[in-house]
Amino acid sequence: MRHRVYKEMNRIANQIVLDQSEDGAWRYPFETGIASDCSMIILLRTLEISDEDFIKELVKRIAGKQQKDGSWKLFHDEEKGNLTATVEAYYALLYSGYRDRKDKEIQAARRFIMANGGATEVHMFLKLMLAMTGQCQWPHFPINIEVMLLPDSFPINLFDLSVYGRANIIPFLILANTNFRKRTKRSPNLSDLFQRKDVRFFTEEQSEEARSVIKWIKQGIQGLKYHGNLRELTLYRAEKYMLDRIEPDGTYLNYFSTTFLMIFALLARGYPTTHPVITRAVQGLKAMACRIDGELHCQYTTATVWNTTLLSYAMQESGVPYSSKTIQKANQYILSRQHLKYGDWVIHEPDLLPGGWGFADLNTIHPDIDDTTAALRAIRTLATEQAEYRQAWDRGVNWLISMQNKDGGWAAFEKNVDKKILNLLPIEGGKDLLIDPSTVDLTGRTLEFFGNYTHLDLHHPMVKDGIRWLLRHQNSDGSWVGRWGVYIYGTWAAVTGLIAVGVSPNHPAIQKALAWLRSIQNPDGGWGESCKSDIKNCYVPLGESTRTHTAWALDTLISAATGVTPEIENGAAFLVDKKEKDWTATYPKGRGMAGSFYLNYHCYEYVFPLLSLAHYQKLADGQLLTEKPHKDFK
Repeated sequence: MRHRVYKEMNRIANQIVLDQSEDGAWRYPFETGIASDCSMIILLRTLEISDEDFIKELVKRIAGKQQKDGSWKLFHDEEKGNLTATVEAYYALLYSGYRDRKDKEIQAARRFIMANGGATEVHMFLKLMLAMTGQCQWPHFPINIEVMLLPDSFPINLFDLSVYGRANIIPFLILANTNFRKRTKRSPNLSDLFQRKDVRFFTEEQSEEARSVIKWIKQGIQGLKYHGNLRELTLYRAEKYMLDRIEPDGTYLNYFSTTFLMIFALLARGYPTTHPVITRAVQGLKAMACRIDGELHCQYTTATVWNTTLLSYAMQESGVPYSSKTIQKANQYILSRQHLKYGDWVIHEPDLLPGGWGFADLNTIHPDIDDTTAALRAIRTLATEQAEYRQAWDRGVNWLISMQNKDGGWAAFEKNVDKKILNLLPIEGGKDLLIDPSTVDLTGRTLEFFGNYTHLDLHHPMVKDGIRWLLRHQNSDGSWVGRWGVYIYGTWAAVTGLIAVGVSPNHPAIQKALAWLRSIQNPDGGWGESCKSDIKNCYVPLGESTRTHTAWALDTLISAATGVTPEIENGAAFLVDKKEKDWTATYPKGRGMAGSFYLNYHCYEYVFPLLSLAHYQKLADGQLLTEKPHKDFK
């Protein structure tokens, strides 16, 4: 088995070397379904930008994903088609002008939409897009934009929202408070899809708590004092917030949704469609496009830093020397992407110097904890030898330590942005959008970094707090649930983190987690988790094994093992024998927003199998990639 594992590691590593870009980065796609492709067509048509070749390519990709019943799905095992995705596709295809209402595929899509409640039942972001492109009346929104001006002394204010939520909500507030609508002569008429029902942002049956929070916010707004035009001041502040956070590529924080909303918000503020800020923003969105199997896809963001940090680390774990050309180039790229500027995170930690890393290639002010630990793992050896890497290491570790939440855990982006009262607002997907609390995956991965690479262990107060937080958040069946993956991912992050900082593998919490993982192993030796876990809030098996889920589960078992067990052997055999079904490679392994937004990181098919097989070799005294000369790794 050890020889077969070595051969599979070698195969993966060779592919990784071949796929590296000239600047040292890896640009594997970050795929998020068809939503951004549809939005791009609607954006270009609204701005009357006639980039026909680009639009035709997007039409081809969207049309190619349609199911036999006329619908579009978010993931392979979704029971029936997804209404929001189908309305998006229907709208974009008609607006493109390259599909017609009489086409049988379009008619099939319409039948599916009408049979499933019509366009009034779609997700909130699409309702917003339908309103601002003139397809429906603006739904009533009970919170005025002046909410932005609530002071720090008020129990909730703008910076209590997550940075991601804040970035999307600010342009949304401009649009909702101005009732901006823009149709063009090409706009299709979708009025029949609404079945004479009003579109609402909030459900009719708001909870008493939600009504209380909204009333409380309104009272706070009424108490604001200003001698001039308060509405105009707020609109100006909202506009400035967005403009001050435009990245070098012209996008607003490197996200598709924020940039899309910013463009419409600027139109609402009177900007012409040809304004340089809008033109650059569109160019930035188009520059994020990639090709998947030859087809054009508008990425929600680029995952270049995330890809590169993970791959550099996994290659080094598998034995590729840090002095190899592949790793040197990758680490030079990583070093160049460390942040030097302050971002919104400084509001909550004002005495801290910049030092984190972000997710996207051109991200300069929006760092996150996961990318920072991944970057530090990648440069760990160079930090002991070269001054510039050592300085980067010190700044990164300092930033990371300072970002621990007061509850002991770590969040994705900012510190102590977890006021649960915001979850009472009846905003769809709010729990994934409005706050940035400590999460299992971030806390586990951060502890793993500190334990394995900085010599900190369970005796350190910071680490103790992190351990306590994780143990408090274990589920009764032994699993943990992650924020950016679901149950298998969360359990992998928690167990590997706890063991790295010195928690005994015999600890009851770890034994319970291992028993849970063994109980969900498939007969083929692998593991597979459905995106439905995320919707049902409990583990749902996929019914097939995937390489990524198998790698996470296998790595978890290995981290707690003293020798190769049958479960470990079978998991490694699944990866080595490549037993997976073809469709599982593109199945989303990450979660963005429950029930509406799932993430397919194309690099995961390489990173995690390579990592878990390298750890298998260490456990089984097998060969790593350095122990035999290799043409690519000299």
